[in-house]
Amino acid sequence: MEKIEKKENHLLEILQTRKAKYVVGTLLLSGIGIALPRIFHILAGSSAGATFLPMHIAVLIAALTFGALSASIVGGTSVVCSYLLTGMPTLTRLPYMAIELVIYAVLLGILNKKFNSYISLIATIILGRVIYAGVLFVAINVIGLQTYGISVIESIKTGLPGIVFQLVCIPFIAKLLNERLNLKND
Repeated sequence: MEKIEKKENHLLEILQTRKAKYVVGTLLLSGIGIALPRIFHILAGSSAGATFLPMHIAVLIAALTFGALSASIVGGTSVVCSYLLTGMPTLTRLPYMAIELVIYAVLLGILNKKFNSYISLIATIILGRVIYAGVLFVAINVIGLQTYGISVIESIKTGLPGIVFQLVCIPFIAKLLNERLNLKND
């Protein structure tokens, strides 16, 4: 009995390390990044992804909670696994979506080290779209990659409800996670 108790205590100690929290949190947020778009599509229809930006939610939470690398992993795995499991985003949209999410992951991860989460998020939303517009321009006009009719301006207009949700909820959710996971004290 004492041996089992020691193993349980050892497992608890391992799970409470910063590294374990990082790995488990990244995996869970990747799962959320896959599940949320599907849930939004089921509840609100096929345009829900473009309107509410559900894939962005997990990436932004990961960036504010665990940093740029975790958020990049969440963004990349979410997009690829979502495509493999559900066919969304479409194969034409997949590389653009992956690039977009990684841009937000890296920007927010870096900016959050210098500024509070609200300022970091606002700057990421603005700078991320500017950088993404540049990436789209180069990909389509310079490299000659296929387009699927994307316009950054239109995506901002369509995604306004999602952007508002991000600004209102994401910093609060990340703060709650940081406090509950005790990440600032490790």
